[in-house]
Amino acid sequence: MYGAILGDIIGSPYEFDQGDKRKDFPLFSGRSHFTDDTVMTIAVAQAFLEADPAESEEQLRQRIVRSLTLWGQQYPDAGYGVRFSGWLMERDPRPYNSYGNGSAMRVSSVGWLFDTLEEVLQAARLSAEVTHNHPEGIKGAQATAAVIFLARTGSSKEQIRTYVQQQFGYDLSRTCDQIRPNYHHVESCQETVPEAITAFLEGEDFEDVIRTAVSLGGDCDTLTAIAGSMAEAFYGIPWILVDACRKQLPEDLLEVVDRFDLRVRGDVDPDLEDLLLP
Repeated sequence: MYGAILGDIIGSPYEFDQGDKRKDFPLFSGRSHFTDDTVMTIAVAQAFLEADPAESEEQLRQRIVRSLTLWGQQYPDAGYGVRFSGWLMERDPRPYNSYGNGSAMRVSSVGWLFDTLEEVLQAARLSAEVTHNHPEGIKGAQATAAVIFLARTGSSKEQIRTYVQQQFGYDLSRTCDQIRPNYHHVESCQETVPEAITAFLEGEDFEDVIRTAVSLGGDCDTLTAIAGSMAEAFYGIPWILVDACRKQLPEDLLEVVDRFDLRVRGDVDPDLEDLLLP
């Protein structure tokens, strides 16, 4: 999850087309902060970490709803969209046919927590459809989680590109140089997820993916969170960036991140052991 969270934090100063579409920018500044992308990523992770394998799909949906609303109300000023903010306050929250990119930006844990691609796609669908039950909203979450799963299980970038194009029908033929000039702030899955995947495919290491994603502009924190989650699965993350990420997060968010890491890894990276909460 660090990849998604770092993408959110690093991209946050440049959201709403506030960047100059360059790759040579400071990774962190006084304006860098976590947003709703991080909070909702944590919420989805916690729901799946606490789920019982025997739960039905409907029980799991309700668990995801509870986690999203719990964390959303804990951090009410994180920058949610208008419709999602209203959803958080409802007594009985129902999906609202959204195809916004929120379903993709919060799904990264799913790509790590399951052992088969089929399970990943099913869990990504469930995580999306509690709010984003439009086919494009579900597709964005599934494509993002699938790329993460394929990247962490040894697929090449060309294999990932082919799978995404065939399975989801996204056009990945454009380069970042072709996307960049006319790309603008847009919050749909269909105009964020393919661009994030392209930034991941072109990047040469984790940091380069982050810089490439930010350079595209648009809904920069979300696009970079999606691209960063893929880059983490493919490249890993330098420990110094993990340290910088942890310094930006309060303890309640870190507690979930640490539980997730222990579930996924089964142990603790020696380089990070001193950073973990006691």
